[in-house]
Amino acid sequence: MDNTSLKAQGWGTEAAILPLFAWLSPSYPVGCYAYSHTLEWAVEAGDVADEASLVAWLADLLTLGLGRNDAILLSHAYRAIEQNDCEALEVINELALALSPSAELYLETSQQGRSFLDATLAAWPSSRLSPLDGDVAFPVAIGMAAAAHGIPLPITSQAYLFGLVQTLVSAAIRLAPIGQTAGIRASAALTGTVQDVARQGVVLTLDDIGGATFRADLGSFYHENQYTRLFRS
Repeated sequence: MDNTSLKAQGWGTEAAILPLFAWLSPSYPVGCYAYSHTLEWAVEAGDVADEASLVAWLADLLTLGLGRNDAILLSHAYRAIEQNDCEALEVINELALALSPSAELYLETSQQGRSFLDATLAAWPSSRLSPLDGDVAFPVAIGMAAAAHGIPLPITSQAYLFGLVQTLVSAAIRLAPIGQTAGIRASAALTGTVQDVARQGVVLTLDDIGGATFRADLGSFYHENQYTRLFRS
């Protein structure tokens, strides 16, 4: 079978997205398992105590704060790489880092972003991934890599957001308010929300960035002094 026939059957698109399976895997060396994005504090405070409250908490993060903002930032970083606009990319990254409401959440995004970019440069090298030194926000790094390697933006945005959901569900399981089956159900319940937020993020501007997850943001400060901790945020 020739390449034209393979592309007609969708194999070209499937091959293009294969790196996402590695990049968003728990085994990729970014340390995502070490962060809970305030979920550990939410469990300690009793805000997340079962499957329903976990889904509600994560839905708010996706639609009112972290998820929506990350989708916008990822999309703009993607386009900056496409357009070879290093100046715009620096502005986007600076904004993404500045949006972190606490030191722990700054570490969460910057450590994962830098680690992701370094690992990806080692395994999937591209000259288009080199314009940023120092701290890099995680969604910015993902957008950069996807654009550099021609992975479609809509698929990248959905995969990133669903990976975020799965990371936080995994944290919830380790924190013990839910079991593995409930965790799977929680991830499935948020699939539609992930798709909606990703679609919005592709078309929104940087001026549309904002958040209303005040309790989670304040919780990140309380978590810094929490008596027992499994996670770094």
